[in-house]
Amino acid sequence: MSNADYIRLSTTVATNALLERKGHKHALLITRGFKDLLLIGNQSRPKIFDLNIRRPSPLYSTVVEVDERVTLVGYTSDPQAEQHAVEFDQDGKVSKAYSGKGWDGEGFAEGPGDIVKGISGEAVRIIQRPNVDVVRRDLQGLFDGGYRSLAIVFVHSYTFPDHERLVGELARSIGFEHVSESAQLLPMIKMVPRGVSSTADAYLTPILREYLDGFFKGFDSKLKGGHVSGPRVEFMGSDGGLVDLDNFSGLKSILSGPAGGVVGYALTSWDPEKKYPIIGLDVGGTSTDVSRFDGRYEVVYETTTAGVTIQSPQLDINTVAAGGGSCLTFRNGLFLAGPESAGAEPGPACYRQVCAGWHEKGGPLAVTDANLILGRLIPDYFPKIFGKSEKEPLDVEASSVAFKEVAEEINASHDGELSIDEIVYGFIKVANETMCRPIRALTEARGYATSKHILASFGGAGGQHACEIARLLGIRTILIHRYSSILSAYGLALADRVYELQEPCSTFYNANNKGSLIERLDKMTNDVKIELTRQGFEDKRVHIERMLNMRFEGTDTALMVLAEADGKEEFEAAFYKAYKSEFGFVLETKSVIVDDIKVRGIGKTFDNLGETVYSEVASLTTQQVQRTKADTTHSVYFDRVGRVDDTPVYLLDNLQVGDSLDGPAMIIDQTQTIVLVPGANAVLTSKHLYITLN
Repeated sequence: MSNADYIRLSTTVATNALLERKGHKHALLITRGFKDLLLIGNQSRPKIFDLNIRRPSPLYSTVVEVDERVTLVGYTSDPQAEQHAVEFDQDGKVSKAYSGKGWDGEGFAEGPGDIVKGISGEAVRIIQRPNVDVVRRDLQGLFDGGYRSLAIVFVHSYTFPDHERLVGELARSIGFEHVSESAQLLPMIKMVPRGVSSTADAYLTPILREYLDGFFKGFDSKLKGGHVSGPRVEFMGSDGGLVDLDNFSGLKSILSGPAGGVVGYALTSWDPEKKYPIIGLDVGGTSTDVSRFDGRYEVVYETTTAGVTIQSPQLDINTVAAGGGSCLTFRNGLFLAGPESAGAEPGPACYRQVCAGWHEKGGPLAVTDANLILGRLIPDYFPKIFGKSEKEPLDVEASSVAFKEVAEEINASHDGELSIDEIVYGFIKVANETMCRPIRALTEARGYATSKHILASFGGAGGQHACEIARLLGIRTILIHRYSSILSAYGLALADRVYELQEPCSTFYNANNKGSLIERLDKMTNDVKIELTRQGFEDKRVHIERMLNMRFEGTDTALMVLAEADGKEEFEAAFYKAYKSEFGFVLETKSVIVDDIKVRGIGKTFDNLGETVYSEVASLTTQQVQRTKADTTHSVYFDRVGRVDDTPVYLLDNLQVGDSLDGPAMIIDQTQTIVLVPGANAVLTSKHLYITLN
């Protein structure tokens, strides 16, 4: 490894384990009386009209209740909460007792128990401390029963984690290999998502560790260190940042795979001066991933994957079941594309893999078959890896026979007769519209004009659909990177190292409290810088983002707010702006509460990527490519035009920077096929194909 600077990995091991329910057996330790809390959940009913509702089974295998309990002093809706609240001196001792509703004039709070100051600043009353001997006995019973992974979830542990730490230390002393303490994992209010996230971590991290242990066996042990001054291994987290081995977990890896693609298109398509917002379109084999970039990664803090609601920072990636392998069917008079997928086996009909239940010559009809029949895939340029010998080309005849059968069914149910091309293209239109749906959800549904975006297309099948999807959305500019089919891997090479800290807060945002909030942000900022320095980053290569998780009093919807980068840190103004953008209104009469404080440190792994594609196009001298430069011609079907039998096919490697092509045309390299529709112009730059739709 002496010649390697680093190895970077993104993995879907944890994602697949969650989807397939093949994680690690683990036990849940929870406050007595809350045994069924995670099973009950938040009572949401996404399929309210289903007659046969099948709830996802919980991830944990057994539950142990721990006789411990703490509560917060006071009550949530007290209009004079600050005046009635317990006050503490600098040593954390009570200097003023609670004086609100429920206090009987004796002691410091509404009932008996020690009063301590929580991490969030709230007063916590300890009702029952855990009995160490009883807990040790229960843990030993679990260990003897074969359990090696635990999730610990106690009430109000986000602000008072002492009881979780105590039980966690006991578990490790007994020999448990993995312990997920909810407060350490994610110190945020809301016990249900915090608890489910902890069980997900206890379920997935051991599987991930087994995979990584196998990976590291072939390397020097120094590789685990993660220091930037020597060979190291870094992992892509779900939020788009690289982390070292110590900070990588199952919970942080759920979107590790697609995150690399988002980083790739964001860093190669963004211009900090022109600030054109970018939509990322990743068209793969079974699904299409869509995301948006407007100068910073859009992150969500609560997502649902495979029926499991997880509270963890993840890139806001919308996925729809429409890709190259999506099955095409005609049902109840409707053309359908997906959500079922042909998968790798048997694959689309043209893959020459015979499978029981499908067409005798191969699998089901899929989007790939449609593109093949329409001429948008050319077998001579496609890898010859099919059939029993794994040396045969795509089977055009199998796709044609299968489509003829579907065409007979369609024409029998309609007045008039549609041609094969019209039917096949009808399926493509449905697939394209399905791919547009999540894009509109990320733009129009949030108040952004879709037409003002740039479309960055990548993934193996992106180039075949990009022009038509852009036209449907009113987008005029498309960027396709030279490495677009492997952009997730390219994004890994460009990603930055990330380290972040988060603490609960639970205080009003006002002039009296702003100073203390800034002090806490300053302390966390210093801690983040120290950690990134330990990892090998100089101070000049560290960028800091300071955030507050804010909400209006009386609501339960908080927004993680990053203040404008002007040095003033006007969080309240930024919160009002973000809330208005998200919901269309603000609650002017309500006070603003800060639930959490967060500092994110970014260790820059490169200085810059050079001139942006927009600047390059503006100064580029272009030359029209002659048709004689085409490698061949091919018959391709286009919307409104029909068959163009002599569509020129160009090899990307034979084109030069500045070459300009007009559609209809096809551009092919070793990993992708790009379809240029009539009315489109493509200019080749040093790193992109810059397409403009007229």
